[in-house]
Amino acid sequence: MHSDLSDDGTPVRTALLLAAGTGSRLSPLTDSIPKCLVEVNRIPILERLIRSLRSHGFKRLFVVVGHLSEVIQDYLGSRYADIEITYIASPLYKTTNNIYSLWLAGKVIDEPFLLIESDLVFQPALLKPMLQPDRIAVSKLLPWMNGTTVTLNDRQQLDAFCLDTVNRNEASHFKTVNIYSFSRSTWQLIWERLDQHVSAKKVKRYYETVFAEMVAEGNLTFAPVFFDADRWYEIDTLEDLSAAEKMFPGPSQVQIDMSESLLPLRKSVGIRSPNAVDMKKQSNRGEPMRLYSPWSPPIAQPAPGVELG
Repeated sequence: MHSDLSDDGTPVRTALLLAAGTGSRLSPLTDSIPKCLVEVNRIPILERLIRSLRSHGFKRLFVVVGHLSEVIQDYLGSRYADIEITYIASPLYKTTNNIYSLWLAGKVIDEPFLLIESDLVFQPALLKPMLQPDRIAVSKLLPWMNGTTVTLNDRQQLDAFCLDTVNRNEASHFKTVNIYSFSRSTWQLIWERLDQHVSAKKVKRYYETVFAEMVAEGNLTFAPVFFDADRWYEIDTLEDLSAAEKMFPGPSQVQIDMSESLLPLRKSVGIRSPNAVDMKKQSNRGEPMRLYSPWSPPIAQPAPGVELG
């Protein structure tokens, strides 16, 4: 039975954003800016995300950074309105996958939280039911969608994760939106399994591998929250970006309080340099951002011919 509230009796108010990847399929846009700062009709994905979080009363945001991390840090700073922002450095982002990014967060986060990936655009109202713990956002499967799906049983409860497209029946499968909420107890169980994978050097996998294992074993379940397929989009390629811009409005159609607007993207990119972090500390835009690096010893490199994944 799912509780309607997080472990301490309140809705989830902490979020984790995974933003360490290179976004190579969006090149050349991501050659000079992180994937999360790609603009959708002149509004960066990251700005859309953080405004959505603020509209739902979030108070803390953790961001796992890697590729062009200083640009993200300079863009967001250490606080946006009422949201305190902490950065988690992923030193091995070039050779690991999101299972490693999520594992890193376990060294910092010990509270219920919302997990969200940094390539999503969606209508903010969709997020409301995700403020309850142990939920998974899913969507009707459309032709443009790829990646992980889930199946539901006759009672619309999560039955299994499907990590490939083999024998995928569109009627019985739902696309994962890559937004999850965790209670503290569920997160502890997940992180223990993540730690097993990382300790075994299985760092090139997706975190859904862990979810799939645990659901199959009966050790994990999520209540599905259905996202309308016409109200969200995952941006992995230039074609995805073009499609998303047809779905989501530009600045003239989005109400923006200019007194709270984020630092413009172009200024962040313009001042990017090896000294960007020092420049941030010397600026008058508030206290220096916090960059947390929980990694101590590096992962041992495999012997020649040994596969990490």
